[in-house]
Amino acid sequence: MEATVTNKGKKGLIRRFAPYFKKYLWILIFDLFCAALTTVCELALPIIVQQITNRGINDLASLTLSYILRIGGLYIFLKLVDVGATFFMASIGHIMGTKIETDMRRDMFAHLQKLSFSYFDNTKIGQLMSRITTDLFDITEFAHHCPEEFFIAGIKIIGAFVILCTMSVPLTLIIFAVLPFMLAAAMFFNKRMQAQFRSQRQQLGEINAQVEDSLLGVRVVKSFANEPLEEKKFEEGNQRFYNIKRLRYMYMGGFEASNKFFDGLMYIVVVIAGAIFMMNGAIDPSQLVAYLLYITTLINSIHRIVQFTEQFQSGMSGVERFFQVMDAPIEISDAPDAKDIGIVKGDVTFDHVSFKYNDDGTEVLSDIDLDVKAGENIALVGPSGGGKTTLCNLIPRFYDTTAGTIRIDGKDIRTVTLKSLRDRIGFVQQDVYLFSGSVFENIQYGKPGASKEEVIAASKMAGAHEFIEGLSNGYDTYVGERGVKLSGGQKQRISIARAFLKNPPILILDEATSALDNESERIVQASLEKLAKGRTTFTIAHRLTTIKNATKILVLTDKGIEEAGTHQELMKKKGIYFDLYKSYQEMTADTE
Repeated sequence: MEATVTNKGKKGLIRRFAPYFKKYLWILIFDLFCAALTTVCELALPIIVQQITNRGINDLASLTLSYILRIGGLYIFLKLVDVGATFFMASIGHIMGTKIETDMRRDMFAHLQKLSFSYFDNTKIGQLMSRITTDLFDITEFAHHCPEEFFIAGIKIIGAFVILCTMSVPLTLIIFAVLPFMLAAAMFFNKRMQAQFRSQRQQLGEINAQVEDSLLGVRVVKSFANEPLEEKKFEEGNQRFYNIKRLRYMYMGGFEASNKFFDGLMYIVVVIAGAIFMMNGAIDPSQLVAYLLYITTLINSIHRIVQFTEQFQSGMSGVERFFQVMDAPIEISDAPDAKDIGIVKGDVTFDHVSFKYNDDGTEVLSDIDLDVKAGENIALVGPSGGGKTTLCNLIPRFYDTTAGTIRIDGKDIRTVTLKSLRDRIGFVQQDVYLFSGSVFENIQYGKPGASKEEVIAASKMAGAHEFIEGLSNGYDTYVGERGVKLSGGQKQRISIARAFLKNPPILILDEATSALDNESERIVQASLEKLAKGRTTFTIAHRLTTIKNATKILVLTDKGIEEAGTHQELMKKKGIYFDLYKSYQEMTADTE
């Protein structure tokens, strides 16, 4: 569930966001210095106009050409300072904001890499894509303008107040008495705009997730001619997004309209009250002109804050959603005294291991005891939901056990570094994931930095070299999004080549041939048998004929390991495995 930002929470977010300025503190300080210079230059103009007007009305003879040129030269100098300061703020200040955005995106990606499978089990990838891209776009403007705009507004309001008080305290107090009402109206609409902006961000993430789901499954959509269904689903989400933005802009309209009203109110207060004060001799005409100019400065400052409000809401929403990801706990990490696992023979022991997922609390594995010797080929069979994949996912610590211990060569896997543990374990899965890139890059992923000779050798062992050479550009052939340009058998052999290149002592085969046709299965099965030779192998089997030669077959159900033995031993028992095997034979006979 999304966290909401209260006023206290907003202050807390800003405090947490502030350390990102630390690396760029001197840039920020100079940016604020430049902001102060531009503000001083702006505040100086009404004083200059007042001085000229005062001399013109009260002592026209003193308004000499020399005086006018001196005043004009001073203003030109101030304007040149203003131009230089503005250039720095608009260029280097924005670059600072971009650097902060880049740092935050780097930190978020690094944090996502550390999160466990359980986080991704419960989070839509489209939402995460939105957070790491769109949500951080506004950080550049927010990081730059947030301190700058408030600093400028503070100087202008305080500076104008002090200067105007030197002319007439009562008139100044009358003018500034309007500001609290203006602020109250702004806060009223601001609060509602912020709520709508948060909803907008959330719904945008939902749209991203829906689009990603639909486009990745475009072949399924087209095969069922369900384009109208997808369009309808998208239109519903798109319409919700429209309704959120429409309401947000209604509040924005109220926000700006109220500011327009208070603009006019402040001008008319100055004109009427100023005229009365001037009639009574409390101020002179030049001071009334200065008041009007300072009111313009004040209103322009408020307008800039109004314009910045949208950036502020966008930035705060992005910061909030950034920290929602950063606050996701890293459930699986290295122990403080974790050591490299070193050379691994491949003995794997499950000692009273139990496991349940956090979301529903249902126990998937209960009190599993298993002792696997190096080089053994262990096959896992049983009904869906029996925990076969979960058991294998516990070995590389994709999830942590809720009870019991897993040891490799006698070492508790929680006492060794995750990298060294996972470096010693190879995976070949049913759903092969190929990255967008070349065949060579996808195989090399098993051992980053491997030479082309090593990649080719691994491909030959996987039985993939021949078909790769037959591709349009050989090993440099682009495989497409998720390997869409290759057949299932070809993708599987590339994943096996990747595992050969990694050369792990422990291997996990997760139904690696179940989605293949008979011919592809025969080729891939031969590659898998070659890959498994001499390694401790866990095979999750769907096609039971592929595991007849396993060292030991485990029948895993929701009650735990119900049967264990070789194919021949289990067939003689005529238990669960016997029934599964007979059913499989009958099913395959029916399909032939």
